[in-house]
Amino acid sequence: MTGAGTLEEEGVVTALIDARARVRTQRKSACGQCAVHGACGTSLLERFFGRRPVELLALNQVGARVGDRVTVGVKESSLLAAAVAAYLAPLAALMAGAALGQSFGGARADSASLLGAVLGFTLALLWLRGYSARLSGRPEQQPRILRRLGSTSAGCVAAPSAVADDPA
Repeated sequence: MTGAGTLEEEGVVTALIDARARVRTQRKSACGQCAVHGACGTSLLERFFGRRPVELLALNQVGARVGDRVTVGVKESSLLAAAVAAYLAPLAALMAGAALGQSFGGARADSASLLGAVLGFTLALLWLRGYSARLSGRPEQQPRILRRLGSTSAGCVAAPSAVADDPA
């Protein structure tokens, strides 16, 4: 899976779950890479909300252990298909439902349009739930750990409950 067509990110394994590992990565920003240098909406949102870590389940075919720094990869085509499904399908269903409601609503076209939009959006979300479940059963569509990079110190990946029990 390495090579062209794969997006890679470094992270730390925080837990092992069967043949998968929970990996925490730090969300990267494109700020500083373009001519605007932090004056765009993306940088404003990042400053307001902060950069929180992202956690994902990845296939652990390299035998990574908790605390290991790893490189996680996902196929670009898988990510693109998931993004289209997550963004385009609900939007298209919402607009189609609104248009159908407007067309068949008669004297109450506005109300029917609103109802059609809500119904279309709801149906798209239900479809998206099934689509996501089908993808989760296909290993070729899953993120996977490509390689181990080394270990971090045990303090860096302490469980939240261990931190909460600390009397200090």
